[in-house]
Amino acid sequence: MAVVHSAPRTASNEGVVAALSKALGKSLISAQEAHGEVVLTVARDAIVGALRTLRDEHQYQQLMEMAGVDYPDRAERFEVVYMLLSVTKNHRLLVKVNAAEDSPVPSVTSLWPNAGWLEREVFDMYGVIFDGNPDLRRILTDYGFEGHPFRKDFPLTGYVELRYSPEEARVVYEPVKLAQDLRQFDFMSPWEGAEYVLPGDEKAEGGA
Repeated sequence: MAVVHSAPRTASNEGVVAALSKALGKSLISAQEAHGEVVLTVARDAIVGALRTLRDEHQYQQLMEMAGVDYPDRAERFEVVYMLLSVTKNHRLLVKVNAAEDSPVPSVTSLWPNAGWLEREVFDMYGVIFDGNPDLRRILTDYGFEGHPFRKDFPLTGYVELRYSPEEARVVYEPVKLAQDLRQFDFMSPWEGAEYVLPGDEKAEGGA
């Protein structure tokens, strides 16, 4: 028996940029098609109204995911990306806003309750503040974690390390210390060979 569904099997981007640009008006900063996807950049203070328009008037019913991007050289270093899905059109849409460390992004939890957890993840990983989120706490890192791991300037080793202290009978945090005392850096090419006898090579001198 054939299954009939109102959504088309494939969705085209034809006419989408023009239609949504007209609908969003002055709240839209830019609109383009890139890598087969429609990407809209919206003014930060207009994001709630823009997403409501896309949900209620253009059938992008679901907020599938949110993500952060870090461009440290920009004045507003962060991008917050909202990934929308229209189940009736079988079409996806990316909506972006720009933000700095001290410029909060309006929360969209009033439109999609699942945005609460998604905003917490972007906050935890990048430090973006979402104004109006009712429970903006870290969600992936541990209690007492310092910094935001997905920022480009975050050190690979982190700022602190944790371990269990038998003396204090609890987990303690300590500054990261990278011991280099036992490491030797000769910077010689492995193809040319070392200028000293490597451990174990001395056995080959008297071999058959």
